[in-house]
Amino acid sequence: MNVEVNYLEINQESGAVIKPKDMHFCDEQGRRVMLRGVNLGGNCKYPSIPDMPSHIEEDFFAHRNVSFCGRPFPLEEADRHYARLRSWGFNCLRFLITWEAIEHAGPGIYDEEYLDYVYQVVAKAGEYGFYVLIDPHQDVWSRFTGGDGAPGWTLEVVGLDMRGFKATAAAIVHNTHGDPFPRMIWPANYSKLAAATMFTLFFAGNAFAPKTKIEGVPVQEYLQSHYFQAVQQVVARLKGMSHVLGYDSFNEPSPGWIGWQDVTRHQALAKMGDTPTPWQAMQLGEGIPQEVETWKIGLRGIRRTGRRKIDPQGQRAWLPGHNCLWRANGVWDYDGTGVPVLNDPEYFAAVDGWPVDFNRDFLTPFLQEYTRQVQSADPNATIFVEYDGRPSLWPQEKPKNLAYAPHWYEPVGLMLKRYLPGITFDQERNKIVLGRRRVQKQMVKELARFKEQSRLLNDMPVLIGETGIAFDMHKGKAYNTGDFTAQIKAMDRLLQALEQNFLDFTLWNYTPDNTNERGDGWNGEDLSIFSLSQQQDPKDINSGGRALEALVRPWPVKIAGEPVKVKYNIKTRKFSFRFRQQPGLEKDTEIYVPAYPYPHGFELWVSDGSFSIDTEARIVRWRPDPSKRMHIIKLSPRQP
Repeated sequence: MNVEVNYLEINQESGAVIKPKDMHFCDEQGRRVMLRGVNLGGNCKYPSIPDMPSHIEEDFFAHRNVSFCGRPFPLEEADRHYARLRSWGFNCLRFLITWEAIEHAGPGIYDEEYLDYVYQVVAKAGEYGFYVLIDPHQDVWSRFTGGDGAPGWTLEVVGLDMRGFKATAAAIVHNTHGDPFPRMIWPANYSKLAAATMFTLFFAGNAFAPKTKIEGVPVQEYLQSHYFQAVQQVVARLKGMSHVLGYDSFNEPSPGWIGWQDVTRHQALAKMGDTPTPWQAMQLGEGIPQEVETWKIGLRGIRRTGRRKIDPQGQRAWLPGHNCLWRANGVWDYDGTGVPVLNDPEYFAAVDGWPVDFNRDFLTPFLQEYTRQVQSADPNATIFVEYDGRPSLWPQEKPKNLAYAPHWYEPVGLMLKRYLPGITFDQERNKIVLGRRRVQKQMVKELARFKEQSRLLNDMPVLIGETGIAFDMHKGKAYNTGDFTAQIKAMDRLLQALEQNFLDFTLWNYTPDNTNERGDGWNGEDLSIFSLSQQQDPKDINSGGRALEALVRPWPVKIAGEPVKVKYNIKTRKFSFRFRQQPGLEKDTEIYVPAYPYPHGFELWVSDGSFSIDTEARIVRWRPDPSKRMHIIKLSPRQP
């Protein structure tokens, strides 16, 4: 069968309820729903009032007097962005909020104006047929420790002085470091004093800081309870919206120093720039000079480049009147001559003599409590769980509506910001992979591991919460030449790996105010699929899009059976999809066909059955012959 189609105007339908089932998501008719989404957006990490991307230092420490209203965009601009994303074929948004955005003014003080804004902008997303996953986002704890997420007061209540972080190397922060900011150095903060202390307290304060209490409450309970209650403010607003799938648990959780075998040695994976050991970090926090190792990342991996003396010159990372929290909990102390002495180098490795495992002993209990807290406010909410690396076995008794939302990036392209088609890194075996075909095979293999890992989580469905490419690769060469060939190839390579695994995903990211000069506005990252710098005609819905030749492609969105094979060729724009019919499920399989690759319409061929075409919604509805088990559909561009 063949058909020629021309496109009409967009007319979206509101998304119907879908739920996790048997390792994937299903609609109410039992069809598998494929989630093809994007993170919205990269600018949600920093305030809108005052507008404070990570290179701005002025008023940086006035952290209680900020607003995140209008992140990712003002409500009056929502229609243009939602229409653009729908036309590109996305049906899911991982919508970023932060704990700081909700509770920045102080413990228990919630920003009602921001909560109203979130309600309105998420409701508007439903009008465009988007499924929405709310992500309480964080990176290395907080803006004040080099990332984003937690309010500044969380640092202050445990005695940390964010104004002393630069001098004491407790964190490297773009706002206080200034330009140029070293490429991809922000993950090094995970093992530095400020972020590592906060993660350790948040997840395992009861075990490792039992003497630390805030307002008489153990520090772990204090921090976690405020986090739970902040997220519940959002849950209460959005409850009842059928297009809201649920809530991510904790973006990219880190163990801090939990499980560190010896605090006098290096154990962190992200070693870049100045790299003190935990013991050195504690001494630097007290203002004691240290000679620390320096590290650098390159094609051969991470290597040590030398040593550097850091002298805080009397500055401390602790507020006046506060001793080092780890000294107070017995990790170290001064001897009779005033020399710092480490009492137990294996302090974080075990509890009561038993070796600790972060995922098993601390993260899983947190995820269970978070699930209970959120679903007590909205029993229908799906909880998307993340782990630090490979997940631990989930207890047999698990709540309903859980999904696994790991993150994955091709490491060479992300860290070096270069497209090298014949080189990648095997993150499981820690070895270089060479050869174009081997690289593509390795990417498919690494993404497939997440489906294997879901078995440990009692067969939770998998959604890759973050994946994407750097657009400023090769030192931003494309911004000068206008040639985005490398980015197109990198995006196509990534999407092929996702499609071969039939994985649901949300790309990182869509930043409405991205520019070539400042990227996403955060720590020098530039992964947005849209940029104002590429937008030549605001009236053109595609203008500003990056790598659209690879990004915008047909995709099965609802499948009445089991997908077998999908393929799209960005040169010929030919698409094919094969699936196996589920016996007894005589429902339509739906294929979304975007306008961008088919400006003159398309030709369609099906192996059997009947079909109809909704030219406004850009959906092919295909009802295969139930007497046959295997079915094939093919699309190709119609010639002008």
